[in-house]
Amino acid sequence: MALKIILSGLPRTFPAPILIVQHMAEGFMEGFGEWLGQASGFPVRVASHGEAPLPGRAYLAPHGMHMTVGYGNRLLLNAEPEENGTRPSVSQLFRSISERCPADAIGVLLTGMGKDGAAELRSMREGGAATIAQDKASSVVHGMPGEAIRLEAADHVLALEDIAAKLERMVLPR
Repeated sequence: MALKIILSGLPRTFPAPILIVQHMAEGFMEGFGEWLGQASGFPVRVASHGEAPLPGRAYLAPHGMHMTVGYGNRLLLNAEPEENGTRPSVSQLFRSISERCPADAIGVLLTGMGKDGAAELRSMREGGAATIAQDKASSVVHGMPGEAIRLEAADHVLALEDIAAKLERMVLPR
């Protein structure tokens, strides 16, 4: 639901791609992507290895594959071991962004168990990226965003309902 709320709040002309790592059981990612696109009205697809992400579209890491950003801003998929107990791991995505293009990125960490992505969100912030963590009140499970807040990885701690508007203000020129 969190992703639906955010994507529903973004304009279809959003001038940046959205990269999503969702922890989900095997066999559900394709259907989830279709549902999310229909429910939000924002184009969503499962990422393919080597593709260049386009503005105004969202890309899901495939089940069982880490998604990173490589040179030329190409999406790279790999089956390296689990990280933080998960594959895909948002830590891998955030780390790749931190290494390649942090000043051009916005990292968002939403509701979820564990600490996946929290330390890497801090690295993104230290590299010049804008960073957002979902607040406790609007989180179903505040593990991941709570850890990011504890590590001072988030520039902004926002209610779920406020994240899309913040992204729009950060990306769209006024």
